[in-house]
This record gives sequence, C-alpha cells and structure tokens, in this order.
Amino acid sequence: QVQLVESGGGLVQDGGSLRLSCAVPGRTFNSYIMGWFRQAPGKEREIVAAISWKGGNIYYADSVKGRFTISRDNAKNTVYLQMNSLKPEDTAVYYCAAASRMMAGTPKYDYWGQGTQVTVSS
Repeated sequence: QVQLVESGGGLVQDGGSLRLSCAVPGRTFNSYIMGWFRQAPGKEREIVAAISWKGGNIYYADSVKGRFTISRDNAKNTVYLQMNSLKPEDTAVYYCAAASRMMAGTPKYDYWGQGTQVTVSS
C-alpha cells in the first residue's frame, strides 16, 4: 500500500498564496506520475495539475494556469503545489494522487492522500 501524506492547507484571503506538499514514503516515488485534484462542496472532483516522473511533462487545468505551479523533488519523495493569486472559487479539499501506470492514454491514479482543506475568503 502506498501512503500519501498531504500538508499545507489552510485559510487565506483573496489574492493570497499557499503551498501544498505531498510526501510519499518509499523507494518508488520517482516511478509515479503525481497529480493534484480538488473537490468543492456540491461539485465533482477535478484535476488541478499533474507532473510526470521526472517533471518533463506538466498539465494544468485552465482555471489555474498562470497561478498554480506543480513541482516535485524526487530526492525528498515530495510533490508540491504552489498556489498564488488565490480566489474564493479555489476553495476546496485538495488531494494528491499517484499513478504508476497509464490507461487509455491517461494516468490511472490508484493511490490517494487524505485531503487538505484550502479556504479562500473574499
């Protein structure tokens, strides 16, 4: 079983910044595609950003492009999500996830963190 441990959520004002971290203990971190997802109350979970094994390929949802940055440090087994210019509509529970394989051309996220709350006040 792969364990993902998230941290860094909290309450921030409109326009503020937060950095989320997700640690993945073990020796296989660099074999995973890592993604950040979020789920707001009453809405479906959506992908926010994803990063490939060595960081060469990165994806962002249109809603966060130019404001959020995903990165990873394989030496520390950690993936980050730097969130700047936060808006109230970014309020959600944020989850990190790990995919060890692709399915139909997209990452198959098999492992999930417990989630961390991000609240942006207006």
